[in-house]
Parts: sequence; C-alpha cells; structure tokens
Amino acid sequence: MVINRDFIFALACLLVAMVTIQSGASIAKQLFPHVGPEGTTAYRLGFSALILCLVFRPWRQLPSSWRSIFVYGLCLGGMNILFYFAIERIPLGIGVALEFTGPLAVALFSSKRKRDLLWVVFALVGIVLLLPDLSSVDGLDPVGVVLALAAGGCWAGYILFGKKTGNQGSGGVTVALGMTIAAIFVVPVGVVSQGTALLNWELIPLGIMIGILSSALPYSLEMVALRNMPAQGFSIMMSLEPAIAALAGLLILGELLSIWQWLAILMVIVASAGSSITSKHK
Repeated sequence: MVINRDFIFALACLLVAMVTIQSGASIAKQLFPHVGPEGTTAYRLGFSALILCLVFRPWRQLPSSWRSIFVYGLCLGGMNILFYFAIERIPLGIGVALEFTGPLAVALFSSKRKRDLLWVVFALVGIVLLLPDLSSVDGLDPVGVVLALAAGGCWAGYILFGKKTGNQGSGGVTVALGMTIAAIFVVPVGVVSQGTALLNWELIPLGIMIGILSSALPYSLEMVALRNMPAQGFSIMMSLEPAIAALAGLLILGELLSIWQWLAILMVIVASAGSSITSKHK
C-alpha cells in the first residue's frame, strides 16, 4: 500500500485547522454582547490580515492576476461576517452544519456519478431536520438559518477561488492578500457599527486570539491543504467540521442540542463521508 505523504500532510493541516477555527468561533461568540458580530468580525479579519502580512510579506510576491484573489477575499469576508451574524441567533454546531452545505455542494456538483445522489438525499434530510419550526417558541431563528446558508454559499466560493489563487504562487502570500481584501471591506463595517467600543483594552487581546485561532492559523493551513488535494477532496475531508463545532459549542459555550439536531448534524456528516468513500471509484 502506497501512502501519499502529501495527502496525509494535507489531512493533518485540515484537522488542526478545524479544531482551532471552531475553538476561535466559540471564544468569538462570547464577545458578541460587547462589540456585536460585526465588531468581532472586524477584530478577526483585521488582526488576521496584520499578522499574515507581517509573516508572509505579500508585497514581495505580488500576483500577476488579481481577479481570483479579489473574489477569494470577498468570499472570505462575506463568509466570516454572515456566519457570526448567524451564530448570534443559532447554536454554533447547527450554524456550521448549515454553512457546510456550501463545501458539500462543491463536492457533489463536481461529481457526475449517479450514486452520489444518495449523499444529496442524506444532506437534504439533515438540512430539513435543522429547518426552524416557526410554530414553536423554542425553534431555531429562521433569520439565523438563512444567514448560515448564505455563509455556506460564500464558503463554496472560498473553496473554488482559493484553489485557483493557490495555484498562482505561495499559499501564505495568497491567504495574506485574501485576508487583507476581506479586512478592507469588513473592518469599516465593524468600526462604523461599534465605534470606540473596539478600543477596549480588555477586549483587544481576545480579538488578537480570535484572529489567530479563527483565521490566521486555520486559513493558512487550509491553503496548504488546497495545494495538496483537489477542491472536491478538500470539501469532502471537511466532513467532521459540524461535529467539531457542536462539541466546541457544548464544551466552551454550554450549548445543548436536541437528539434531532444531533441526528441532523450526523446526516450532513454521513453525506460528506459517503461521498468521500465513493470518490475513489470515480
């Protein structure tokens, strides 16, 4: 049996990225009462862009084509702020499960095999189980659900354009440029919304931590992974993300999910894992 070391390395990068990004999201949610989702996003993207630019110094290797990087940065920024607005209203694990429809769609739509329709069914059942019951007082916030699905659309764009930009040069330089573009568009939103609250010296260290755990470290690792596996494979291997998010929400935020919600998350994971298993037969 031949072991593909590049693939194993890419997988390790993804696992570390998933753990750090969901831990960072759990910490970020605790800042919402102080600076809101938009202010927290400003912290995340602003500090991430600063750190990545200091580390990779992207001005020394500017790309010849900016179109893919620009769209990649917009998708990254949109994904971040929409997701934070979503988890302000719904639990972290459910938000990630709904957002995960983006990368799962990339994996399934890039496949031409009829057998993958089975995994589409699993994914759809999971999503239906997570849809809010508008007649229930304790049901999920429908606005939060829509925001999470919109973040998933941005996530799909992040994967597709991340693959294109990653092929142009250094992964670190690419993610630094993408993060800077995202920060240019999103940070002003946080500043206008929250103003001087962002200058609270008790919150800034947490903002830096969120920037490192939620963006600077995991996105760099994901870019390395994208350079060592196809976009479809990247999407498939992210199948554990909803479960990791649910566990982070439980352990850090104390967010309890119902049996049906855990079942829905499991259905999304099964859809991705099943697609992963059958992908080797294409």
